[in-house]
Amino acid sequence: MSFFGDLIDFLLPETCAGCGGEPGLLCGVCAAPLYGPARPARPAPPGLPPPWTVAAYEGAVQKIFSAYKEHGRTALAVPLGEALAIALDAALPDQPPHVPPHDPASEPVPIVWVPSGRRAARRRGHDPMRQAVAVAVRRLRAGGVPAVAVAGLRQCRPVADQAGLGAKARRDNLNGALVAVARAPLAGRSVILVDDVITTGASLAEAARALRAAGADVAAAATVAATPLRRGW
Repeated sequence: MSFFGDLIDFLLPETCAGCGGEPGLLCGVCAAPLYGPARPARPAPPGLPPPWTVAAYEGAVQKIFSAYKEHGRTALAVPLGEALAIALDAALPDQPPHVPPHDPASEPVPIVWVPSGRRAARRRGHDPMRQAVAVAVRRLRAGGVPAVAVAGLRQCRPVADQAGLGAKARRDNLNGALVAVARAPLAGRSVILVDDVITTGASLAEAARALRAAGADVAAAATVAATPLRRGW
């Protein structure tokens, strides 16, 4: 963000990130798609079940993501994280009732997100997915759902910006770009993989490959939104 852009944002009253026409973070109309029912996005990425998602990545939702990721409106982590919690709640395996505390099934389910590149994180000044996942996990735990956020993946080589790339170019761009974080205790565990938006599914597929290479089982996937290509409804 530029100095003058920051100054303008500081001096002018905050308006809805989706439409810009109402005061506040989000108006009711623009927030509504983020609180809809979770649905599977199809077709599924290679090697994954259909990811659960909540919103269509278009119109106000697309503008909300832009404001959050590129224009410093970090408070949007809350509504986006709450939308992710809805998708995660649908994706999480059913918990058996009355599980004894010592039973492995009672351990929190690791929620692992597709990481941003270091260059993008530096440019944005924050890590959008880390913040949204933190909100989602807090919401799940408040509702009695055992979950824990785990920074289990990192980029091991530079990648190009995915925007504007076709399906094959996205796959080639990300092929072998992710590895599991060595200190993350994921081997032998079932994890839920999350991302912000599913477009072609290349990011989720590469993340799942890296997790499986580290011995984790990717049980399900969830995103906040899906592009019309993957919306499946």
